[in-house]
Amino acid sequence: MRWPPYEHIFFDCDSTLTAVEGIDILAETVGKKWRVEVLTNAAMDGKLDLKEIYDKRLRAIKPTHKQIRQIRRDYKRNVVEDAKELIAALHAMGKKVYIISGGLYEPVEQFGIYLGVPKERIRAVEVAYDQLSGDWWDSEGVDSGVKNEKYMEFDEGPLTISNGKAEIVKELMGGDTGRALLIGDGSSDLMAGRAVDLFVGYGGVVTRDRVLAEAPVFLHSSSLAPLLPLIAGPAACRAARNQPYEPLFKKGIQLIETGAITFQDEQLNAKFRSALDAR
Repeated sequence: MRWPPYEHIFFDCDSTLTAVEGIDILAETVGKKWRVEVLTNAAMDGKLDLKEIYDKRLRAIKPTHKQIRQIRRDYKRNVVEDAKELIAALHAMGKKVYIISGGLYEPVEQFGIYLGVPKERIRAVEVAYDQLSGDWWDSEGVDSGVKNEKYMEFDEGPLTISNGKAEIVKELMGGDTGRALLIGDGSSDLMAGRAVDLFVGYGGVVTRDRVLAEAPVFLHSSSLAPLLPLIAGPAACRAARNQPYEPLFKKGIQLIETGAITFQDEQLNAKFRSALDAR
């Protein structure tokens, strides 16, 4: 039985490509980690709408521009296992890779570029700063010209509400054809699944009960390697021979064979297992 490949691959960022949540990193720097973490988890678990807490978290932290920029370091230090290698393999196979995040745009963009995702395929939340706060009078500036202005407001839009990611998927796809797959850990990712052909829940950093229960496919391993045969199809393993990404393909299949992926839909499961056995 043939498993059709996917051409457009959408990733969440926080707790999917990196093992941290950017907003929680900011909260920890000002001693408000617990308060903010509770709100973040409530939104990711689907207990609160993201729009109810987005501004509340940022106003509680009052981050500076410099603090927000520094999130990129924590993203890179905590990159999820095989994330960079997977994205390189997908590009080598001619796939289009995107990042759609409810995180803050500047660090998400810089992290995405580090992973190899083109800037024009990265979406996150823009923020504005109070130009009369911090060391605005210092014309020399530090950190590549970034002053220490404080957060003022964020740009409201689809990525600051729980059910908005689907709109961004459609925007990025435009009129392109080809099957689409989205992977993420949170409730907002699960709801965006209606805009793609297959949603994969990710539990390698944190397992959220609603996502585990409702995602058509769920990835349990910390490594993202099992996504490669899932996206390309097990039969593509033959085409991977002698390619730089062949070891990643083999690792993904080995992890799948030891239970890294589970399916809610038994028909979908049978179809994939049949293709895996026939590779």
